[in-house]
Amino acid sequence: MSYRELTMIDVKEVLRRWAEGHSARQIARETCADRKTVARYVKSATDLGLSRSQALSDDDVARVAATVQRRAEPAPSEEQQALDAHRDRIAAWLGQEKPLKLSKVLVLLMREHGVTVSYDTLRRYATRAFGWRKRKPTVRVDDTAPGEVAQIDFGCVGRLRDDATGRLRKLWVLIVTLVYSRHQFVWPAFEQTTSVVCEGLDAAWLFFGGVTKVIVVDNMKSIVIKADALEPKLNDAFIEYAQHRGFFVDAARVRSPKDKPRVENQVAYVRENWFEGERFASLEEARDSARDWCRDVAGARVHGTTREQPLVVYERDERPKMLDAPEAPFDVPRWSEAKVHLDHHIQVQRSLYSLPTRFIGKRVRVRVDSRTVRIYLGAELIKVHVRVAPGKRATDTKDYPDGKDVYATRAVDKLRERAEQQGPLVGEYARRLLDVPLPWTRVRRVQELLRLCDRFGVGRVEAVCQSALAFDVIDVARVGRMLKEAIRAASPEQRSDGGKVIALRAPRFARDGSHFATRATRNGGES
Repeated sequence: MSYRELTMIDVKEVLRRWAEGHSARQIARETCADRKTVARYVKSATDLGLSRSQALSDDDVARVAATVQRRAEPAPSEEQQALDAHRDRIAAWLGQEKPLKLSKVLVLLMREHGVTVSYDTLRRYATRAFGWRKRKPTVRVDDTAPGEVAQIDFGCVGRLRDDATGRLRKLWVLIVTLVYSRHQFVWPAFEQTTSVVCEGLDAAWLFFGGVTKVIVVDNMKSIVIKADALEPKLNDAFIEYAQHRGFFVDAARVRSPKDKPRVENQVAYVRENWFEGERFASLEEARDSARDWCRDVAGARVHGTTREQPLVVYERDERPKMLDAPEAPFDVPRWSEAKVHLDHHIQVQRSLYSLPTRFIGKRVRVRVDSRTVRIYLGAELIKVHVRVAPGKRATDTKDYPDGKDVYATRAVDKLRERAEQQGPLVGEYARRLLDVPLPWTRVRRVQELLRLCDRFGVGRVEAVCQSALAFDVIDVARVGRMLKEAIRAASPEQRSDGGKVIALRAPRFARDGSHFATRATRNGGES
């Protein structure tokens, strides 16, 4: 049979009437309590040494109520006694690194130890004895100062047709909530990439008219590469965005929605109050509608916690404390690693970019934005290129070793200029070599001619080129053989004198001058 347990006010009223001299019957009639119950409270007060003449304090009333309302613990049931016998074993099963499910614990108890209890009995025992699945108490964290912190999160609100593909796609919303004022901004998107996050945050800062000093983010891959409670690894591109905008990033712990409660509980509110029941023709229309809803509906409502309008609180207290809003959109970069190959190039975004010879074989960090490609070795910036389209390449000929740039770029004009600098006859010989429909096919021959100048001296090569041009011998290999034969035919005295130009042999087809002299005939004429 159930009974009515008196509250502190009821017990105090009973004792107050008892102190005034009322009888137990009168007290029961006027307080709606049972006469036997009144008698127990009066007896307890008397046993505790309380008198009618003294003023009763709250402690006295509490002692009387505790004496009457104390109940003896019920005797443990057979099922509880059976479970108590295996208490340590159950604690080990539930307390290991990967705890067993309670249903499996029940199977093991029944199969290996003969314990026959119901699942509900085992669940109540585990909850009471070990706090199994018992929710832990929490504390309320104070709000931050105005303009200090914003919390962001992604949430799915439904589906929307994508104009680009014509298909229904999941519609995500980036929600940015200011902790102090509860003012918020919603940015619909089909993706959760770093570019989308930066674009949405820029739209939020323009909507608010300022930037907070800290943002608390979820462990989305577009921001956090490796989640950790103490040292999370952030995306390099987002770190650079934070540096440009002047805020710091505080990543929440994994599966810890209480780390960002101000924005976590807004996903359902945005879905139900803004998106559901609406029809949007495009993503841009959804974004315009979300912006108006944040200002006119969410910002104008009386918030359930602060009991003030978020927009009013923001304009009054928070906006003056915000950092300056961005004036231009952020060009989101992409960071990656690349290896410098033997051809002096790295491959980035399906394009090739050159580096000097000394970096061949090294791994470098590459930053790519819409206009430039910046290459780093450690903390040192070693090269900057203008970005080119996929399939193209950006090559700086200065990165090649000396003499390789002409061959690599097929710059025959530059090669001809180098030959002319050696001497006029060498330059003419090079011009004759390159005077073909496809001059770049003769590059190696002109380079060999220049190497002959370095090996035998410009004077010797000029003399041989003169002879070769006189007989229209445009053959670099022949010029080389002529130079070698001239050296072998020279006298020892001439070879030992390095300061004089060695005289070369007469060309192979040249005749002596006397062969062309005039001579008298028998008739006295000249032949």
